Amino acid sequence: MSSATEAGPATTRYSEALNAGMADALDEDERVILIGIDVGAGGGIFTITRGLHERFGPDRIIDTPISEMGYVGAAVGAAMTGLRPIVEIMFMDFVGVCLDPILNQAAKLRYMTAGALEIPVVFRTQTGAGRSAGAQHSQSLEAWFAHVPGLKVVMPATVTDAHDLLLESVRDPNPVVFIENRRLYGMRGETGVDPLPLGRARVAHAGDDVTVVTWGQSLRECLGAADLGPASLEVIDLRSLVPLDMDTVIASVRKTGRLLVVHEAVQDFGAGAEIAARVADELFDELRTPVRRLGTPAVPMPFSPELERSLLPATNTIAAAAQALRAEG
Repeated sequence: MSSATEAGPATTRYSEALNAGMADALDEDERVILIGIDVGAGGGIFTITRGLHERFGPDRIIDTPISEMGYVGAAVGAAMTGLRPIVEIMFMDFVGVCLDPILNQAAKLRYMTAGALEIPVVFRTQTGAGRSAGAQHSQSLEAWFAHVPGLKVVMPATVTDAHDLLLESVRDPNPVVFIENRRLYGMRGETGVDPLPLGRARVAHAGDDVTVVTWGQSLRECLGAADLGPASLEVIDLRSLVPLDMDTVIASVRKTGRLLVVHEAVQDFGAGAEIAARVADELFDELRTPVRRLGTPAVPMPFSPELERSLLPATNTIAAAAQALRAEG
């Protein structure tokens, strides 16, 4: 972690905050283990687990073969026996080969055993486009998991949340899908800024004209749009999709009368549609305009950097969408 200097308060990178969150969890509870491909001496392909193998040893920082189904299943089994695994799935796109232990075991066993079993496992994975990684390494699939009863879905967008929400997820008795966007890994910020518990949304920017609800990497683009004007945007960082803090969203939309939901995931059948439906149900007579969504078109993500950029919600397109909402009424 970085130290304070005369130039200003101490800052750290998002990636370092994740590393510190895991280290704190491992220090706090000897039942916590970390399991995944290259998480050990190699420190992971994104260096998120660097130094943990040397500090906590191979019995708690466990390298696995390249077999997501095998080691994710092993992590769920370990949770059933009383351990608290953090399991790293290198790319979110790879969850397709290990969905059964997440979908049919971790998410269901507490219910199916009438609470006799707890499954305190954290599935860490990274997501998102913007790095020309192609269609098989650029998907945002958070809506898949938000649709499954029994799973919590966490998407930290700030350095503070990268640390705090990871630690809270490890402490939680339920299975948690913890989703990081790799474009955030190099982002610097202060730690301990406006800490909030898991399940609470944050008003990241106050405004009066349009409520903009977002999560993950898209928060940075939305905050940039808020700075552009001329519409006054109230930007809400959900921080988690499950639990979903609709109270904060409803309070903001009741004030502005307008809602724009922004996410990097494909717009069709996305989490934004659920939020839009709930707001429309609750505030139908108070909305000044229909609820709008802004996401990625339903096409495989291209490798071409220019084509990729043209598909993703960006500061200028978000600002334009918000301004159009304000102009409608």
